[in-house]
Amino acid sequence: MIQARLFLMMMLQLAIWGAWAPKLFPYMGQLGFEPWQQSLVGSAWGVAAILGIFFSNQFADRNFSAERFLAVSNVIGGAALLACAFLTDFWPFFGAYLVFSLVYVPSMSVSNAIAFAALRHPARDFGTIRMGGTVGWILVSWPFIFLLSANAGPEQVRRIFVVGAIVSFVFAAYSLTLPHTPPKSDAVGADPLAWREAIKVLGVPSIGVLFLVTFIDSVVHNGYFVMADGFLTNRVGIAGNLSMVVLSIGQVAEIVTMFILGSVLIRLGWKTTMIIGILGHAARFLVFAFFPDSVPTIITVQLLHGVCYAFFFATVYIFVDAAFPKDVRSSAQGLFNLLILGVGNVAASFLFPALMAQWTVPGTDPGTSAVNYRTLFMVPAGMAVVAILLLAVFFRPAERAPAKILAAQAPAE
Repeated sequence: MIQARLFLMMMLQLAIWGAWAPKLFPYMGQLGFEPWQQSLVGSAWGVAAILGIFFSNQFADRNFSAERFLAVSNVIGGAALLACAFLTDFWPFFGAYLVFSLVYVPSMSVSNAIAFAALRHPARDFGTIRMGGTVGWILVSWPFIFLLSANAGPEQVRRIFVVGAIVSFVFAAYSLTLPHTPPKSDAVGADPLAWREAIKVLGVPSIGVLFLVTFIDSVVHNGYFVMADGFLTNRVGIAGNLSMVVLSIGQVAEIVTMFILGSVLIRLGWKTTMIIGILGHAARFLVFAFFPDSVPTIITVQLLHGVCYAFFFATVYIFVDAAFPKDVRSSAQGLFNLLILGVGNVAASFLFPALMAQWTVPGTDPGTSAVNYRTLFMVPAGMAVVAILLLAVFFRPAERAPAKILAAQAPAE
């Protein structure tokens, strides 16, 4: 029963994001926003991830029960998304989107914290719970891929924010039914500043190494979303909304890999599971680099997305819950989300467009140009290899695999 409730929690959490994310940048282009303005909107998540550590996640760890925090955050976030639907001038739109980001980005860490606190065997069961997020994303984003044609105007596209707002309000109400997860302000010896206690743990060598590796792989992961659509459309020749369908294949694979994640962790342990996840990134970019003319190969390799996300990022969330003190659950998750959703996202948004511009060469037809994708994709592939080597050599967790699931291979509750 508790697993079903947490599954629905994750489904609503990610459905809010999935409603508008695939169409955000095309919509801003329709509104006439300049490239620098679109980049500023894109940086809002980075700002929210940084501030969330010091304020939102701090409140969830020390002042508010986590489920009440989610309820309040989603009411504010829903109102902000409604504003985004009807504001067409840049600065008002940016202000509303920033407000949404400030409450939504930290709420993802809080949802993780609620799940980990409520599950008896979080390492074994979190993947199945997090699978609900992927299902939620698909349920709201896929219909828009087919319902909004390439010629849909801003009056039609803005409905993405309305749908996101409705889901947010539903989630606000549902949050109040979630398991009570009180703050740990009275924990013996607890630092009143949860974020400070969480940061101290980064001094543990293995956790510090994982923090660095997470940053590198976050840049690689977010770089995929920066470059993939243009590559599929301009180089591979998959036109229109079909490129979105191809990218979505990875989300289907993610459902499968999330489902088996607990079993994989039991069998392979922390380090090997994470290395396989990063290897998926390296393999995908190498296939992009050397087989761009094989459409079936390019489509098939999208299945690696599930391996990339579940085996590395979801495993990182599980490891963080196991390694950090329980009284800083939200802040610890927020610390790694700072990299995954914030700094890594911003770094990729600046690095890879700059490299694309540098490696753009004259096309075969007069007046045309083309990106040298082979050279470009060797950069994230090389970064992934560096991350793998760092993990292999320097990441030495105290336990090979999650202790609780090794001792509790009993049937799920």
